[in-house]
Amino acid sequence: MKDVTVLVVDDEKEIRDAIEIYLRNEGMHVVKAKDGIEAMEFLDKFDVQLIILDVMMPRQDGIATTFQIRKDKRIPIIILSAKAENTDKILGLQIGADDYITKPFNPLELIARVKSQIRRYVEFGVPIKQENTIQLNGLLLDQDGKHIVVNGDMVKLTPIEYKIVELLMLHPGRVFSIDEIYERVWKEPGFNAENTVAVHIRKIREKIEIDPKNPNYLKVVWGIGYKMEK
Repeated sequence: MKDVTVLVVDDEKEIRDAIEIYLRNEGMHVVKAKDGIEAMEFLDKFDVQLIILDVMMPRQDGIATTFQIRKDKRIPIIILSAKAENTDKILGLQIGADDYITKPFNPLELIARVKSQIRRYVEFGVPIKQENTIQLNGLLLDQDGKHIVVNGDMVKLTPIEYKIVELLMLHPGRVFSIDEIYERVWKEPGFNAENTVAVHIRKIREKIEIDPKNPNYLKVVWGIGYKMEK
């Protein structure tokens, strides 16, 4: 399912990462939050089509978060919890959750329930769209929030770093010379711009690459310039 973003909220990193793998294998984009407060912040920044929400979390649990979301949003919510008692399931559904899965869960069942909820969401007339975002491989650039999401984790960029990444992501595969990058980002002639651009490229790589010395996204084309890999 392309152009679908799922918000995964769980205080256990291993569970967030595992669910991300399952969803990404289905072509979905994933944003991850570690508690209800962070989830609410991300809902203000991203166009989300479904939420997978743990119940027991620090700061703000899943029940309180569901109640807060339902004040003004109809995004499908799947409650994910180790609690299997009927009272917990009923409470989650009564306050506005659309489905409930207990841990440990079957990945195939989780994916089936996610797809079912997204289909229902679309059929009820809520379009799946991501306005003002640019998505490329594991990167999602939020043009409103001026930040980037790398494999589900939000990364803050400086204004100059943001402009460089936006330029390259808008033209994936195209090689921009150092002078051209400087002129487009700094809005002035690119005389002796090599060191300035190189420093910013290095800082961007440190933020978005797992191994900045062997980048997967922001590539150098020796003797010419830089590009964002398709």
